[in-house]
Amino acid sequence: MSTALPCPELPPAPAAVVRTAGSDDVEAVRRLSRPFVREGSLRDRTAAELALAATDFLVVEAGREDLAGCVGLRARTDARGGPAAVLYNFCVAPGHQGRGIGSALLDAALGEAAARGAARVFTATTGSGLLFLRYGFTPGGDEEAPPVWRASLDPARGSRILVRALG
Repeated sequence: MSTALPCPELPPAPAAVVRTAGSDDVEAVRRLSRPFVREGSLRDRTAAELALAATDFLVVEAGREDLAGCVGLRARTDARGGPAAVLYNFCVAPGHQGRGIGSALLDAALGEAAARGAARVFTATTGSGLLFLRYGFTPGGDEEAPPVWRASLDPARGSRILVRALG
């Protein structure tokens, strides 16, 4: 005889709706990013930096004024002179992790990078990079990474560069 109570089945999480951020999302991106900056997972960016790059971001809303997740996507030229893209500031709010938001953001970002003609997508991570690895990113690419972006990485953070070919 079991004393465990039956676990009620939870309703499925609604599909994440990914949209391009606008200037009105800058403060929400900062709020979402702040805990990840404090733990060292993300680089600190000023409100002015985020405002200049607002339309780089893809976001998923978590309410009227909050975001469940975000990722920046910027077109670059890789070290060989080819079209590339860089993903940055990728984060999902702790209360929304494990619900497919990171996957939805990554799917949308890869689709957008391909639509813009990128042959490869680069990112840097201080963590395991497990989601990126599941999406076909591989470690390396340091020498092929966009030089301007690579030079902007802080060596003290110990980031690993990951790369994925598109197409």
